[in-house]
Amino acid sequence: MLENLDQTVIFKIGFLTINATIFYTWVVMAVLLGISVWLTAQLKTNGSIGKTQIIMEIIVQSIQKQIKEVANDTPIKYLPIIGTFFLFIATANILSIIPWFKVPTASLTTTTAFASCVFFAIPYYGIKNAGWKGYLKKFIEPTPIMLPMNIISDFSSTFSLAFRLYGNMLSGVVISSVLISLAPLLVPLPMQMLGLLTGTIQAYIFALLAIVYVSAVAPKESDQSADTKGV
Repeated sequence: MLENLDQTVIFKIGFLTINATIFYTWVVMAVLLGISVWLTAQLKTNGSIGKTQIIMEIIVQSIQKQIKEVANDTPIKYLPIIGTFFLFIATANILSIIPWFKVPTASLTTTTAFASCVFFAIPYYGIKNAGWKGYLKKFIEPTPIMLPMNIISDFSSTFSLAFRLYGNMLSGVVISSVLISLAPLLVPLPMQMLGLLTGTIQAYIFALLAIVYVSAVAPKESDQSADTKGV
């Protein structure tokens, strides 16, 4: 039977109830925090650089390259939010190989929280790139008649991210549960490998769409030139 993470209580202290969604989200956050502390403690700017630092630099540079190609803007500007999305979803998927671990992105609560972050990031980066006037101008393009539709589009397109990620992750959990119940000795390993692949793809797709939405309002040419010179 498929487990509802939002309704599964892990522990309860007085009026404070911690469900499975919150608990496993904290687990992923703790893992990312621990890895970050461990890696940053070993960072070097000169001398011999270890293999671990090289791998992490490759990951960061790859994310920056993807942001640059999609946003056509300074990647470091969007790296904190986009990199966090990708690393969180990918890490949660990797941890799914642990038998007791439940992927928090298979909960609509988690994916809605992600979509909300994207929704509020859109005006933040839009105003940062083009100012209030430039950002609000997008709602009346190509004609003021499109104002209601453009506003609805911002809401619908952003929160479709939540349902897309939730549906894809949940479907993977459902399919795995069914196949494992039918062939418990043969299916687990192939399904785990397939789950890791599809989960990583979903992390990439979510991060890619987030880049498209938050960088929708392009910066002024003068600001973009100044940022490029400073990189």
